[in-house]
Amino acid sequence: MSNQKARALGFNHIALEVGDIDAALDFYAKIFEVKLRGRGGKMAFIDMGDQFLAIAATGKADRDAERHFGLVVDDQAKALENARDAGAVFVEGSKNTFYDPWGNQFQIVEYSNIQFMKTKSVLESMGLGGLEKSDSAIKELREKGIEVE
Repeated sequence: MSNQKARALGFNHIALEVGDIDAALDFYAKIFEVKLRGRGGKMAFIDMGDQFLAIAATGKADRDAERHFGLVVDDQAKALENARDAGAVFVEGSKNTFYDPWGNQFQIVEYSNIQFMKTKSVLESMGLGGLEKSDSAIKELREKGIEVE
């Protein structure tokens, strides 16, 4: 097992299971402002600044089929390599989603490729001052009116 580890930076998203996407969107809109980031198939994504809530209509009795969280790391490849070395069970057909021994589903996403941002001072305090965003992540942020430092 490698001694080098990826650093966990925060959450990209949380995924909740619902019975019906439209009913869930209607329910959530009664509670807070809902800005739809996107929708496709049995999924919808509610924007929350640089993070989002994913809702999935599973239509299954198994209520944990899609429930997971997206963990942001500085080095996705290293995190996934270490997960394999630790014996994590990967979700069939996925390269970046695995279960821990207790059934919690982790989806590993790399900081540079997503909207989620830490301020420069926070990154520096974590010893990660050199982390940067990809061009596509910067474009997505700017389209929302969020300037990247």
